[in-house]
Amino acid sequence: MTQSTDIRRDGERPLLLDLFSCAGGAAVGYARAGFTVHGCDIAHRPNYPFPYHQGDALTYLAHLIASGEIRRYAFVHASPPCQHGCALTVGTNASQGWGRSHVDLVAPTRELLDATGLPYVIEQPNGRAEIRKDLSLCGEKFGLGVIRHRNFELGGWSIEQPAHVPHRGRVRGYRHGRFYDGPYVAAYGNGGGKPSVPELQAALGIDWTDVREELTEAIPPAYSEHIGAAFLATRAALEVAA
Repeated sequence: MTQSTDIRRDGERPLLLDLFSCAGGAAVGYARAGFTVHGCDIAHRPNYPFPYHQGDALTYLAHLIASGEIRRYAFVHASPPCQHGCALTVGTNASQGWGRSHVDLVAPTRELLDATGLPYVIEQPNGRAEIRKDLSLCGEKFGLGVIRHRNFELGGWSIEQPAHVPHRGRVRGYRHGRFYDGPYVAAYGNGGGKPSVPELQAALGIDWTDVREELTEAIPPAYSEHIGAAFLATRAALEVAA
């Protein structure tokens, strides 16, 4: 059930905090849905298309809570680093002894988000990340050139789970030494038939960054536009009922 929290506005648009924002894949979708977006990322992100704070996201969120500034916001999106629990880390990389240990930031992120009293979303890829899969989205639902399954835990509100649209074929690239063609590109890594940067941009629906690392980490804006529009529709319905 949605918490009874007044929508904070910047002009006529509710204000959204985008934590672990990277280059703004989620942010652009929320802006298209009707939010004004502020980001926070520990890395320098000159391609991020909205105002953002450079620094540790959890430290920044704790500061906003302690200072009361968090009350300016209507909604929080968080995409904590997923290497601890993503399928690639716990699957192929781990089985081969590749990679390194990663810190799980999902639990401390959730704890602080609950302390805000605001509705929120925690986004993670498929894998072993300890989140509720209240919503799962796939690129095929939006006609994209990536599959990019993503799971979302919703805090303080709910959304209907759409039916999963069957995939039209395979992801293009090499698997165990064999090349497969298909309607989707692999939006991660390099080599092995991976897409060019322009192909990645087109497949994800992202045109404001051409940095491969940012593109491979981004969620398609179509996902967060869907989530943001659903949240705003829910809030509008509650305001009318009140």
